[in-house]
Amino acid sequence: MTDTPGPTAPDRDVLDEAADLFGLLSAPGRLHLLWILSNDEVDVTTLVAAVGGTKAGVSQHLAKLRLAGWVDTRRDGRHILYRVVDPHIVTLVHQAVEHILDLRAPPARRD
Repeated sequence: MTDTPGPTAPDRDVLDEAADLFGLLSAPGRLHLLWILSNDEVDVTTLVAAVGGTKAGVSQHLAKLRLAGWVDTRRDGRHILYRVVDPHIVTLVHQAVEHILDLRAPPARRD
């Protein structure tokens, strides 16, 4: 994989899949879950407390993220722990948040 795009655009099906990826990232609740899960394995109860909402709502977001192959689970006693398994998704989420923080930062002063 290269850092710069080639002279031709990717095939339409690749662009469609990329649009689907961004669609899945477009829900702020899912972004919040991915942010938390990119740093640690967490159970649903902890996620609900961190992001708010209902257990059912958080579970629906997690189901979509699992279906996409971005999140996986493991059992720890009576708890199911969730974690992000796709490093590309971690990069996208972190870069998106950093980009917004950069845009919000006050302009540098020139003395």
